[in-house]
Amino acid sequence: MDNHQKKKRKPEEDMELKELHKVWGPVEAEIIKSYLESNGIACILRGRVVQSVHPFSADGLGEIKILVAEQDYHIAQELLKKKVDL
Repeated sequence: MDNHQKKKRKPEEDMELKELHKVWGPVEAEIIKSYLESNGIACILRGRVVQSVHPFSADGLGEIKILVAEQDYHIAQELLKKKVDL
């Protein structure tokens, strides 16, 4: 990859992501995401289905994974332990 292509890459493409936590609904996922971001930790929500289209959980389809950069994992884990009853 030449330098020109490297400059066009988005920062999240360079991040190594690590799964922080799993939840079973978009509301809980958004609350955790907002909490982490308010503390300076970017995160990504990843699920198998779009919750607005299929708002149910069956056989793990409603599962939403909260991913953070590997470098932020331990800080994010401590933040969740302090404020969220997991």
